[in-house]
Amino acid sequence: MHEIERHRLILDAVESQPVVTLVRLVELTGASEATVRRDVNALHLEGRLRKVRGGAEAVNPPQQSAILGRPFSINQTENAAEKRSIAKAAAALCKDGESIIINGGSTTYQMTEFLAGSRMQILTNSFAIAEHLVRQSRNTITVPGGAVYREHEIILSPFDNDVTRNFYAARMFMGAHAIGPHGVMEADPLLIQAEQKLINQADALIIMVDSGKFAKRSSLILCGLERVHTLITDSGISRRDAKMVEDAGVRLIIAEDISDAKGGATSAA
Repeated sequence: MHEIERHRLILDAVESQPVVTLVRLVELTGASEATVRRDVNALHLEGRLRKVRGGAEAVNPPQQSAILGRPFSINQTENAAEKRSIAKAAAALCKDGESIIINGGSTTYQMTEFLAGSRMQILTNSFAIAEHLVRQSRNTITVPGGAVYREHEIILSPFDNDVTRNFYAARMFMGAHAIGPHGVMEADPLLIQAEQKLINQADALIIMVDSGKFAKRSSLILCGLERVHTLITDSGISRRDAKMVEDAGVRLIIAEDISDAKGGATSAA
């Protein structure tokens, strides 16, 4: 990753949280601790952040609590081709006239391209997804009440009395921070809280993750694999991980390369 991009990630992190540790910055940038230390020192000398013991803080700390994880704009650039193929396979599961939920995320956002001609009732907590579908589709869009978290392009509310509990969906589509034997994992408690409310409103939970998510881990478990109806991923998934998914009774769909003229997906289940 280029120095300019690392600096932007570091500044985004400290501007959204009171204090960010070096360990967290290493995870966000993928750089070595020594490189991150140099970046923090340079940004400190430029007056763009304050260096503190073991990390960094913003010059003007944020008033709104932040969500852990990389910003939406950065996630969009990672494994973009795989995410688009996964999104196309997910959109193929949708039918006109039904109600669905689309959780915010860089993979689920790619569904918007393939839902342009659909006519459905869609609830989404993604500001980016809602804006795109309102402008570029004939679907009816509903968003929950709450605060907009700019870095992640999502709307979150700490209250139960929002529109979420009055919306029924045949399917909920969502990404995840990681997938493992213990289930679907997320990086932040705020996301867990919001996603659990949405999951409860849908008959079937559809997980959309690129194969790299099987190598990641988190201390926060959203739900067990038994709650997942279908998991869509790319052809990079290992045989071991595919077996883990299938042994849990989850339908596994391997998305075909988007460049394939026939499109669609094949099921390994």
